[in-house]
Amino acid sequence: MILVAILRSLENGLFRILSSDNYLIHLGAYLHHSEIKAAQGIKISAQGLEHAIAGTALHVVGPHDDLDEIKETAMEDMKSVMNRIDKSGEGVCVQASTLGSLEALLEFLKTPVVNIPVSGISIGPVHKKDVMKASVMLEKKKEFATILAFDVKVTPEAREMADDLGVKIFIADIIYHLFDQFKAYIENIKEEKKKESADEAVFPCVLKIMPNCVFNKKDPIILGVEVLDGILKVGTPICIPQRDFISIGRIASIENNHKPVDTAKKGSKLAIKIIGSNSEEQQKMFGRHFEIDDELVSQISRNSIDVLKANYRDELSMEEWKLLVKLKKLFEIP
Repeated sequence: MILVAILRSLENGLFRILSSDNYLIHLGAYLHHSEIKAAQGIKISAQGLEHAIAGTALHVVGPHDDLDEIKETAMEDMKSVMNRIDKSGEGVCVQASTLGSLEALLEFLKTPVVNIPVSGISIGPVHKKDVMKASVMLEKKKEFATILAFDVKVTPEAREMADDLGVKIFIADIIYHLFDQFKAYIENIKEEKKKESADEAVFPCVLKIMPNCVFNKKDPIILGVEVLDGILKVGTPICIPQRDFISIGRIASIENNHKPVDTAKKGSKLAIKIIGSNSEEQQKMFGRHFEIDDELVSQISRNSIDVLKANYRDELSMEEWKLLVKLKKLFEIP
């Protein structure tokens, strides 16, 4: 729980303060001053001061003041910051040296260009308890098991625990540098997920067999095709909807003007090689299982759609997403 310390004035109406402006201290006693001018560095001694939050306003409670009312006023800044925490419970943890720094960081993270959700906040050095709080995201969303530490130190114990648990801690004295570090980290995670799910990602495409372009009728089937719609990629499983969705194999290679390519867009005319599965199922053959007028369609599934949404959302245009929806209905995928 975060508390704001409310300091009561002493009987003489003054706080016990220690000036750092070349004043002497004898035997650990404080020097009392009746007046302190602006810009002088001072230290304040009071009960409960360890709960005070750096950067919050200092309120003096007089004999006739309403303490509860002043407490509520003192907490307004903190409430404003707490309201910026993502209500979904998913997001990074952010840590700063003062409340003002924390507010600046939160304001930056919520801008549309950045848009990084925050699930927890703290002020001061990063301790083990902060790492434990961030580690909750390991079970929810791994990339958010992260602490963005702005202008604060990380204790050795916290660093060790973070390494053991897999919590990432990014440190910087400039807000933009924190964002750059986190952005690079997210991009690396995305690339890893893409590699892991590459075999399951099926991009939507519709192909037309071109006349006089059947170069090999059986495994491997080699055809000249035109991409009528969508995006064709090496590894895409192909089926024939007009023939009860019969599967004829996967795209093993693509050639455009006799040059190998990994992908092709709508309107492209190229040669493809289709290899059958390694199962004992009968290998498909042109002229027996499908004809030149049959359209070739990527064989999508519920799982392949989910993989595209999770890891390849930015790689599909709006038109290609519309084709995916159309194919989803064609395959009667819930």
